[in-house]
Amino acid sequence: MRASVFYRIASVLLWLFAAGHTLGFRQSDPAWGVDALLGSMRSIHFDVQGFRRTYWDLFEAAGFSVGVLYLFAAALAWQLGRLPAETLALMRVTAWAFALCFAAIAVVSCRYLFILPIAFSIAITLCLTLAAWLSARQVPVPPLR
Repeated sequence: MRASVFYRIASVLLWLFAAGHTLGFRQSDPAWGVDALLGSMRSIHFDVQGFRRTYWDLFEAAGFSVGVLYLFAAALAWQLGRLPAETLALMRVTAWAFALCFAAIAVVSCRYLFILPIAFSIAITLCLTLAAWLSARQVPVPPLR
């Protein structure tokens, strides 16, 4: 298989991950018993560098920021999948950094989250790792001078 196939699969998974995260990160189940906590997060205001905020505002900002970064990662994976093998071979550092970034996200997901983000982050990591490995193997790169 070619690296481009794995980049395209990773891109689709990242689009789904971004959509699921953005739509779901603010959801809670009454069975969790966190209604009082969420109420406090939404109602207690404080000043931060001249802005009146709640902890809920900070939580939402972090959640939406993650969603935006997943969308960027999806676009990047799609673009990497469109590059010729020769160009991908020259981008080994970028390819491996991308894979390692999602490996770190998989570790964080395993430590702090639940099955859906764990499954998505592991699947994306596998796709990006295979793509990086295949892209490095497809075209020999001349030594740098």
